[in-house]
Amino acid sequence: MKKVTLQIDGMHCAGCANAVDKQLESLEGVQTAQVNLATESAVVEYEGDISMEVFSDAISKAGYTLVQDETETKSKADQVEEREQKKLETARQNMILSWVPTVIMLGWMLPMWLAGYMLLGPVGMELGMIILSGFAIFVPGWETLKSAWKSTKNLSPNMDVLIAMGALASLSTGIVVLLHHLGIGPEFHSFAMIGGMIMAFHLTGRYIETKAKGSASQAIRKLLTLGAKEASVIRDKEEVKIPVSELKIGDIMVVRPGEKVPTDGEVIEGESSVDESIATGESMPVEKSKGDEVIGATLNTNGVLKVKATKVGNETFLNQVIKMVEEAQGSKIPIQDFADQVTKVFVPIVLLLSGLTLVSWLVFPGFFGGLVEWASNFIPWVNPEMSSVSLAFYAMIAVLVIACPCALGLATPTALMVGSGLGAENGILIRKGEAIQRMKDVDAIVLDKTGTITKGKPEVTDVITFGDVSESDLLKWAAAVENNSEHPLARAVVNAASERNIDIRSSIGFEAITGKGVKAILDDGAVGIGTSSLMEELGAEISDDKSSQKQQLEEQAKTAVFVSKAGNLIGILGIADEVKSDSKEAIAAFKKLGLKTIMLTGDNEKTGRAIAAKVGIDEVIAEVLPDQKSNEIKKLQEAGKVVAMVGDGINDAPALTLADVGIAIGTGTDVAIESGDIVLVKGDLPGVLRAIKLSKATFTKIKQNLFWAFFYNLIMIPLAVIGLLHPLLAEAAMAFSSINVVFNSKRLSATKLD
Repeated sequence: MKKVTLQIDGMHCAGCANAVDKQLESLEGVQTAQVNLATESAVVEYEGDISMEVFSDAISKAGYTLVQDETETKSKADQVEEREQKKLETARQNMILSWVPTVIMLGWMLPMWLAGYMLLGPVGMELGMIILSGFAIFVPGWETLKSAWKSTKNLSPNMDVLIAMGALASLSTGIVVLLHHLGIGPEFHSFAMIGGMIMAFHLTGRYIETKAKGSASQAIRKLLTLGAKEASVIRDKEEVKIPVSELKIGDIMVVRPGEKVPTDGEVIEGESSVDESIATGESMPVEKSKGDEVIGATLNTNGVLKVKATKVGNETFLNQVIKMVEEAQGSKIPIQDFADQVTKVFVPIVLLLSGLTLVSWLVFPGFFGGLVEWASNFIPWVNPEMSSVSLAFYAMIAVLVIACPCALGLATPTALMVGSGLGAENGILIRKGEAIQRMKDVDAIVLDKTGTITKGKPEVTDVITFGDVSESDLLKWAAAVENNSEHPLARAVVNAASERNIDIRSSIGFEAITGKGVKAILDDGAVGIGTSSLMEELGAEISDDKSSQKQQLEEQAKTAVFVSKAGNLIGILGIADEVKSDSKEAIAAFKKLGLKTIMLTGDNEKTGRAIAAKVGIDEVIAEVLPDQKSNEIKKLQEAGKVVAMVGDGINDAPALTLADVGIAIGTGTDVAIESGDIVLVKGDLPGVLRAIKLSKATFTKIKQNLFWAFFYNLIMIPLAVIGLLHPLLAEAAMAFSSINVVFNSKRLSATKLD
C-alpha cells in the first residue's frame, strides 16, 4: 500500500471536497481518499502504480486543479508561502473589485431612500443597477460562477451553486423590472442591487476565511522553514559551504555556536549544548558530545561540533515530522462522518428547499403575507408592501444564500489542523486523527516497563565492597573483565568505571559461563563476576550476611552479581534499569485523571512488582513475551476497558496497533514509528499527559465548531423560508459562520500543554 498527499487548488466548501473525494476513490487501485477542505489537500492510499497525471486528470474532472511542486527550482517552504500569498492576494483583489460597483450602487440609491429622488429616472437607475451589479457578479465573481457550473456539470453541486443562483436570480429581477418600464414585462420588485451585494459579501467572506485559514496553518509552514539553508562540510580537508539539499550521508559537517544543525547526524568531535525545543518542546538545552545523536534544524548554542550526517532529504527527523503532521491534518475522525453525510446532500436539499419556498409562497400568499405583516412591526427590513410574487422571490433568494455547508465542512479539519500543529511544536506527533476522539474515552493506560517507565539502559546503582577493597578498585577489576563482553549488564559496569575516570585494564583468558557469569585473568590474579555457584567454583566463600545483602538488592528490582579476585569475595555490584525521574509523578497524574494504570513487562513478577511499587502502578502483568502483549490488551478490551498503550514502538508494535490508542515513545531521530497513533518525540511519560490534554482540547473545539455550524443552519434557514431574513444579512451571516469556525479553531493554538 502506498500513500501520497496531493495539494488541490480551487476547493471552497465541503461540496468541493466531496466531489474530489468521489473522483479519486473511483480510480482503480485507490483504497481510500481523505480530502481535507482546511488544508486543501487529499491523502490517498493506493495499490499498484498510479501516476501524477492520472491523479491530476481525476481532480480536473471534478473541476479542480492538482498543484505540483517545482522541487528543482524552489524549496517546499517557498512554494507553500508563494501559493498562500497568491491565493490571498487574488481573494483580496476580488473583494475590492466587487465592492467598487457595490459602493457606487449604495451612493446612487441614497437620494431615493432619503428624498425619493431617482437619478436618471426609473429606467436609467434600473439599467445602471443591472450593469453595476452584473459587473460585480461576472468580473470578480467569475471564478464563483465557473466553479458553480463545473460542480453542477459533474453532478456534485457545491456552495458556489447557491451563491451563483442567489446572485443571478436577484439580477434577473432587475431585468424583469427594466422590461416592465419599457412596457414589455410584468410589474415586479427589483433585487438587482442585492445580486451584486451578495457577491461582494461572499467574496469578502472568502478573503477573510482565506486569511484565517492561512493563519491557522502557520504550524506546518513554520515546520517547513525551520531547517538550515546551508551546511559547512569538510571536502578534501577544506571547509566549504554547500546547500543542505546537496548533503550526502557520511558528510562531516562543522556546526558553530548559533548555527542550526543542517541535518540529522552523530557527533564525532566536540562538546556543546543543543537547543532541541523545536523537536521535543523542551526549553532546556541538551548536552552533546562524541557519539551523541543530533537532530537537523536544532540550534547549537555554545561549542563547535563536528557531525557526521546519518540522514538526509526525506528521511530526516524534520521531514518525517512534516509528513506526519500533513497526514494527521488530512485524516478524518468518526465525529466527522455525520457532518460529511450532511454536506454530501446539503446543496441539493437547499436547492429543493428554495424551490419549495417559492412554491409555498405562491400557493399560500395569505399565510406568509400575514407573517410578514406581523414581523414588519419590529423588523425594519421586512416590507409587506411588496407583491406576493416579489416576496416569494425575496424568501427564495435568502434561502439560497443563507444555507451554509462551509462551516460544517471546516469544523473538524481546522481544529485538527491547529491541534496537530500545536502537538508538533510540543513533541507530540498525531499520526491518526481518530486518536483525538478515542483518547477522551480511555479509562485504562497500559505501560511497557523498559524504556517507558525505566530508562531502558542498565546502570550500576550499588557498589558494595568487602575487606580493604575500595569502590574504585572493585570497578577497575570488574570493568577489566566485562570490557570483553557486549552484554548490556557488562556495558553498565564498563560505563560506571568510565564515568569515574577509572583506567580500564586489559585481561586475558576471558570466558563467559552460561547461566553463571564471566571470568578472566589480570596480571595480579583471576577475577570472576557472577552467581554464587560461579563464586564456589572459583573458591570464594559467601557468608550468610553477604548473601543477605545480595537478596536485599534483588528485592529492589536490581540484578546483583558477586565479584571475586584470586579466590576471595571482594564485593557485590547492583545493576538496574533505573526508573525515569518523572515516571512516578506522571503515573500519579494518570490516576488523578481516573485512569487505571497497568504495567506490561517481560521481566519476572518480582522485578515487575518492585518497579510498580516504586512508581505507584495499580496492576502488573509480568513475564509476557512481545508477541503475547497484544493478547493482554485484547483481554482488557473484552473486559470493557478503553485502552491506551504506551510503548517504545519496536517489540510493542502489535500491542500498540491493537490498543484503542497506541502511544509510541520516540527515540531521538527515530520518529517514523508506524505502529503508534500518537508518537512522543521526547521519551517521557509527562508527554503522555500533554497528549491527553491536547486530545481533549482539540476534541472540545471540534464539538464547539460542529454545534455552532449546525445551530446556525437550524436557526437561520427557517427564518429565511418565512421571509424574515434580508438576503444581504443572510449572506453576511453565512460568511461569518465559516469565519467563526476557523477563528474558534485558531484559539486552540494558545492552549498550554504543560
